[in-house]
Amino acid sequence: MTLTMLEIFDFIGTLAFAISGAIVAIRKKMDVFGVIMLAIATACGGGMIRDLIAGNTPPNVFIDPRYALTAAAVGAAVFVFMYFHRSIPAGAAPVYEKFLFWFDTLGLAAFTADGVMVGVHTGYGGNAFLLVFLGFMTGVGGGALRDILADQMPDIFRKHIYALASIAGGISITFSHSLGLTWQTSMIVGFVTVILLRYLAQHFAWNLPKVNID
Repeated sequence: MTLTMLEIFDFIGTLAFAISGAIVAIRKKMDVFGVIMLAIATACGGGMIRDLIAGNTPPNVFIDPRYALTAAAVGAAVFVFMYFHRSIPAGAAPVYEKFLFWFDTLGLAAFTADGVMVGVHTGYGGNAFLLVFLGFMTGVGGGALRDILADQMPDIFRKHIYALASIAGGISITFSHSLGLTWQTSMIVGFVTVILLRYLAQHFAWNLPKVNID
């Protein structure tokens, strides 16, 4: 069976966010069930919110079990690996943080593009605002749910223009299509846009302004 581009992006996002969710759960000292559940919530939460907004009920995660099962398997694999490597070697912490950053970034980019295209396939191809919003919710929803369940401030409110990168990716997809590119090519443009913005924000420590109150 040949996978469509949408399914490919779905699996990229699922794998990346499942790893991200499992790592956060392990850092929060959750047991194996908690690790697997947080991996599933991170990988599938954004898509579930997207489907509810778009009127696709029941959400696809409950119709096609491949994504939840993939996330569960990834979460279990990460748990087993970390169980036998309980401590991070000295000097490896920066590498560990980079892995988490890139898994999070890949998931954000893939799911942003995925959310826009689900909106197109649902029949909202002419509503750019809704498409960008669906891409945004698909991209950030799982990560926000992960952070809430892990009792930490969601990254979308504090870290390296996380949410803005998703919004910019969605806009770039709809804008590219308006210039005559196919939706498939526009997906790639949006995917690359999110990754590039996340990299630049992390490299140059770009953040939105905050109010620091003593």
